[in-house]
Amino acid sequence: MGLSMTTIIFVVVGVVASVLVRLCCNRGPSTNLFHLTLIITATVCCWMMWAIVYLAQLKPLLVPILSEGE
Repeated sequence: MGLSMTTIIFVVVGVVASVLVRLCCNRGPSTNLFHLTLIITATVCCWMMWAIVYLAQLKPLLVPILSEGE
């Protein structure tokens, strides 16, 4: 599973969470906007954390140097 597939999964989770918040917590336009902003921010932050960790493991900055005995 690569970067693009997991990005699609995060987008789907964000859309589903946004729809569920709109359906379950309908308390007015101002509150709905606040909840939607929180859901989008949380989804983007979780995706960015996952992407940074994934890309850091894909190409590490420090390359281990193996000795001849290993």
